[in-house]
Amino acid sequence: MASLRYTALSVPQHEFPSKYGSCRKPITLMPRKTPPSPAASSSFPISAASTDASPAAPDKPVIKLEFIGPKPGPDGSYPLDKAEAISGEKLLRNIMLDDKIELYAAYGKVMNCGGGGSCGTCIVEIVDGKDLLNERTNTELRYLKKKPESWRLACQTIVGNKQNSGKVVVQRLPQRKK
Repeated sequence: MASLRYTALSVPQHEFPSKYGSCRKPITLMPRKTPPSPAASSSFPISAASTDASPAAPDKPVIKLEFIGPKPGPDGSYPLDKAEAISGEKLLRNIMLDDKIELYAAYGKVMNCGGGGSCGTCIVEIVDGKDLLNERTNTELRYLKKKPESWRLACQTIVGNKQNSGKVVVQRLPQRKK
């Protein structure tokens, strides 16, 4: 069980002007969970039954993802980021954001729609493993009608279908091939 620790802060009160005079913004302290110390965890014995995986819960299929960077590094090779996701549970956009993999170009960082499928800034190219993703949605058909078939919107792309597993290779910030 995680312990709660309160952190004391000395923060000056801020006054905000309003048409009814000035008002003060209240400052509250929020509890922060801290991991238990090794001494505290050693006082609770761990039984063998709690460490074994239960046979009733089957392993869920996993999709391995590789993200190729948009520009080559100084040595000429493209940077590669890796991630894993349980099949059928997440959108490609959420996987990239959760794993801190760059999704947007400079414009998209400021002007994206937050995953609503209304801006087209989260465009990626699926290099390999297209069969492990869902079909293009109506939103993608509208935004990507003049783009190559391998291009997808990360906010509309579900990784896996809860039954399949494999590897998907994604090119971040794709460029038109000339």
